[in-house]
Amino acid sequence: MNYTIRPAREADMADVLRLIHELAVFEKEPEAVEVTLEQLLADGFGESPKYSCLVGSHNGVIAGMALFYPRYSTWKGPVIHLEDLIVTESARGTGLGSALLTEVIRHAAGLGAKRVSWEVLDWNDPAIAFYEGRGAHVMREWNVVHLDKKGIAAYLKDYAGI
Repeated sequence: MNYTIRPAREADMADVLRLIHELAVFEKEPEAVEVTLEQLLADGFGESPKYSCLVGSHNGVIAGMALFYPRYSTWKGPVIHLEDLIVTESARGTGLGSALLTEVIRHAAGLGAKRVSWEVLDWNDPAIAFYEGRGAHVMREWNVVHLDKKGIAAYLKDYAGI
């Protein structure tokens, strides 16, 4: 085991942002990342953090991260949403991804969460196999629905009389 997992610190967020950009390239959306280092710092630290983040170091270098936050299910109660689990390409296969996922699951169990949920792209067969191999159920019959910033503004203009 050449890795360590720990809660992210403010000083780690430049590396977290680097991993976010790497994931965007992998997911074929390199221009989609809008979050900035300043926003990550403001939203993740202080009195009311909007998310929790774990970082994983491999051979002393941050090579993975898991960013997650609480949600509430009307069917289940408290749940955790895993926004992203990222391991840089050179550290895949080292056990770092499994270790990060395990720590998120431990955190959720400690909070009494009834479920941990996340999304995976339908073409990302290695990730799907990784998650299913650890007991996760990939719900292929569900579709993810988003309104982006422009869509929110249009919705409010067209349907809310604003």
